Amino acid sequence: MGLKAGTRHAGWFMAWAAIAALGVAPAWAQSGKPVQEVYTCIDKSGRRITADRPIADCVDREQRILDHTGTERRRIGPTLTDHERAALEAQRRKEAQERARIAEERRRERVLMARYPDEAAHLNERESAITQVDQVIAVARKRIADLQTERKRIDAELEFYQRNPAKAPLKLQRQLAENDQAMDEQLRFLTTQDQEKRRIHQRFDAELAQLRQLWAAQRAGASPVAPSSSEGR
Repeated sequence: MGLKAGTRHAGWFMAWAAIAALGVAPAWAQSGKPVQEVYTCIDKSGRRITADRPIADCVDREQRILDHTGTERRRIGPTLTDHERAALEAQRRKEAQERARIAEERRRERVLMARYPDEAAHLNERESAITQVDQVIAVARKRIADLQTERKRIDAELEFYQRNPAKAPLKLQRQLAENDQAMDEQLRFLTTQDQEKRRIHQRFDAELAQLRQLWAAQRAGASPVAPSSSEGR
């Protein structure tokens, strides 16, 4: 019995010495037995504080939690107010969104580089996109020419009713109105196609500026460092 008791007391003493070395001996229970957990922190004045429960003077900073051997078991962060917690969550969301934005930007750069390995490939696609719009414009202009031809015919028939256009047949009046409406639609369509061509050029111009930077960075990363003149001697 004496040997066991001595061994037990020796174990307690070693545990106490380990915790005391960390400056947390004041958290020792009055019974002489080690507490299950010890909270320790350094307050805003630089003082190390220990206790057997969360420390009120350190609610604004991190606290370490040790077991009876002095081993750190975990840490708890500062206790935040609702406003501080909301602000922290907002900041974390903002940082996460920024990380996602950067990751998406890098992904798009990789896709862009894979699609356009060089300036010639980019130029070919620009020309292809513009050619498609030009083909649509050509069809619209052909339609306008047909409408102009039809309008000449209608105007020729209306000359007979020039003095009193109201007496023109309803069919002829309807043809005139439909011709005007179709002409307006085609002219508006041409305007939108011209805008589309400008948009395509703007898009490819912006891409080309970005690609030139990416190509330059790629070449710089792939090119071996040239030896200096002193190394070559």
